[in-house]
Amino acid sequence: MSSGALFVAVFLACAVEAVEALTIVLAAGTSRDWRSALTGVAAGVTVLVVLVASLGPALTLLPLDWLRLVVGGLLLIFGLQWLRKAVLRASGLKARHDEDAVYATEVAAAQAAPAAGRGIVRDWYSCTLSFKGVVLEGLEVAFIALTFGTNQRDIPLAVLAALAAIGVVTVAGAAARAPLARVPENTMKLIVGMMLTSFGVFWGAEGAGAQWPGGDAATLGVTAAIALFALALIAGLRRMAPRGWAANSSAEAGWA
Repeated sequence: MSSGALFVAVFLACAVEAVEALTIVLAAGTSRDWRSALTGVAAGVTVLVVLVASLGPALTLLPLDWLRLVVGGLLLIFGLQWLRKAVLRASGLKARHDEDAVYATEVAAAQAAPAAGRGIVRDWYSCTLSFKGVVLEGLEVAFIALTFGTNQRDIPLAVLAALAAIGVVTVAGAAARAPLARVPENTMKLIVGMMLTSFGVFWGAEGAGAQWPGGDAATLGVTAAIALFALALIAGLRRMAPRGWAANSSAEAGWA
């Protein structure tokens, strides 16, 4: 995999997770208390930095073949989960991920929670909500950056791509002061699911001792095959879906 492909893959995957974390933080800050919400963000980021700093160097000490086998298996599981949900959403068999709806739900829950402070934190609910959102979504960002970076022996570039994705999403969210509902997140998840699944197949097979024809260039063929299979599944499932669902899905599908 080239450095450019590594950067793009990590950037897109991390951007999806950053949008979800941003939605939670915005809900906590706008409906409750910004200072407390940002305190939770800072605490969550600190936890993630410690984890990445401790796990990153340790992963580079593993033998490359074993690393590729383990990372390939994990990426395959992770990618197939994203791909399955994206295919079902694109075909109309599962409700599409709506950041506006998620934001409204989080705001309603935040407004209903009782106000209480602890120590220097004025609003404990905002702080813990932001902390959980940043840590949970951040762990997925860290997993993506570390697995891709370690396998390609270029953790700094993978971390840079992850930070760039987080920075872009944060700036856009701060400017809009609203969830990034216009970002085609369902389309991004479909693409990222294809990419993660492809890299999982490629690296897992390499770790098991397989030799791909064409070397790293074979990833293009694997990705194309998985993409065609996913699109064929979507087309087939759309014909099976109820008419109303299929119509709504077609109207909303940005990639179609």
